[in-house]
Amino acid sequence: MEPSTFQLSPMCQLIVSLGDITRWEGDAIVNAANELMLGGSGVDGAIHKAAGPKLLQACMQVPEVRRHVRCPVGEARITEAFCLRAKYVIHTAGPVYRRNLPVAKLLGDAYWHSLELGHAYGCKTIAFPAISCGVYGYPLESAAQTALETCLEFAEAAGENAYDAIEFVLFNQATHDAWLAAASKLAMVTCDERGKSTCKKSLLM
Repeated sequence: MEPSTFQLSPMCQLIVSLGDITRWEGDAIVNAANELMLGGSGVDGAIHKAAGPKLLQACMQVPEVRRHVRCPVGEARITEAFCLRAKYVIHTAGPVYRRNLPVAKLLGDAYWHSLELGHAYGCKTIAFPAISCGVYGYPLESAAQTALETCLEFAEAAGENAYDAIEFVLFNQATHDAWLAAASKLAMVTCDERGKSTCKKSLLM
């Protein structure tokens, strides 16, 4: 399946693709980590496996801000990417989904702080998984809307210094479809194959 490309801002494209994020090539891969940053299941485990043991060693060097917490929920930390095809891994801890708790803000913070950290390190391309949508149980529709709204806000705030591309590399069809539905709901216009110069601006109202 070909990736779907949308225009977030005059300078920044959003790409939604179905695939294996550990094979993505670019500046920064975002890892859906836990607060301890020592690997886990799902995307976290896959990224650690693909990056090799030096990634775990690098994570262990990140200081704990309190006992067993290196990266509080909603924050982000950065390491080298080692055997991955990226320069950096940005580790962020998304929230465990709970009704009637401010999880949307925490999820938005996880995306925002990841984008902010990559930007500070000079990254022009960044790839995300669907943060909190695995064992953390975040509903796909709500997660997709928060993710895309945050990316749009960041791209607009960055202006001419925006990323060239923010990509979501999603591991199954249901997640992929949820992200495309969210883009449609936000009235994002698909770019054609000829590139950025022919893309229409997002119609988000």
